[in-house]
Amino acid sequence: MTQDPQQDVPEPGEQAGDSEPEPVVPERVRTGSDRVDAVIRAVEELEERPIEEHVGVFESAQVQLRRALDDPGDEGQVGGAEHSDDHLGHA
Repeated sequence: MTQDPQQDVPEPGEQAGDSEPEPVVPERVRTGSDRVDAVIRAVEELEERPIEEHVGVFESAQVQLRRALDDPGDEGQVGGAEHSDDHLGHA
């Protein structure tokens, strides 16, 4: 018996009828610290921002994470620098 050359033959490990696998969506990391979680969200959103803004976001993330480590008792404020120029929302 011969196979029709037009017929799709599944690759090893692939089932007939399968198209490309669905992309795996990583689980969102949350720490329980509002300030740290705000930094994580800003970094996670980099794919949606122009590449020119990435450096500013990373620099701001470093500053915000350092502040969270230096003063862990100020947990009530998200970012702790709403009026600062290095706030994550402003590159």
